[in-house]
Amino acid sequence: MQLLDGKATARSIKDEIAEEVEMMKNGGLRVPHLVAVLVGHDGGSESYVAYKIKDCEEVGFKSSLIRYEDDVEEEELLKCVNDLNNDPEVDGFIVQLPLPKHISEEKVTLAIDPAKDVDGFHPQNVGKMAMGLPAFVSATPQGIMELIKRYNIETSGKNVVVLGRSNIVGRPMSILLSLKSNPGNATVTVCHSRTKNLKEICQKADILIAALGSPNFVTAEMVKDGAVVIDVGTTRLPSDKTKSGFKLTGDVVFDEVSPKCSFITPVPGGVGPMTRASLLINTLKAAKNQM
Repeated sequence: MQLLDGKATARSIKDEIAEEVEMMKNGGLRVPHLVAVLVGHDGGSESYVAYKIKDCEEVGFKSSLIRYEDDVEEEELLKCVNDLNNDPEVDGFIVQLPLPKHISEEKVTLAIDPAKDVDGFHPQNVGKMAMGLPAFVSATPQGIMELIKRYNIETSGKNVVVLGRSNIVGRPMSILLSLKSNPGNATVTVCHSRTKNLKEICQKADILIAALGSPNFVTAEMVKDGAVVIDVGTTRLPSDKTKSGFKLTGDVVFDEVSPKCSFITPVPGGVGPMTRASLLINTLKAAKNQM
């Protein structure tokens, strides 16, 4: 069993990006600029945005944070999006989700210029991705594809099972791995809460991607010997063994499943760091397109 070390891989990606940014600076070019828009004080969102700003500093990007209180009007937020769309100094920006209930996430997502949509959530980017055209791919699926590529995991002709059909992980994952590309060319089955014979389907997977957000869902009896298992789940469960009082837990029972695997991602330190690195990849792409 080999660990798919997202932390070390993300570090390599950051080093590569930092090198490229240095070359841009030396060539007299403007460094990439990422803006994060944060509404309210959701704990998870605060942490994510703080990490993203830290990542930008590490690679030499410029980053800005625009904050609004929970009661901001939808109109004001849409005006902010429009201003960022039209700001030539901004290469890419994200509006951190979730948003307060009185604001339509769909409206905000649609208002973002697809050329600056480094989160890869705009339907134009999703559609281009589905057609195999150059597009911003949402961060988690792109991070997983990068991990598969860098560990030389064969996907062509393989049976892939994706657990979960969300628009930001499960569905794009199934599309990317079935495209005529490398990694890709796999036969993909998407499973969800209504799937019958789930255990039997999982047992046939050469590559199993668990993206349900259901802690410890995948057990050893669901995984065949030699399978590649990628765990996207990160649920905070109470724990008396950690200082913080909680433990990040994946969708896979790691200790039970890992002995059967050829490759497996740990939680934490697997998919999470790759998701963060992907946002940097997209921002660099956005900056290069503008040039």
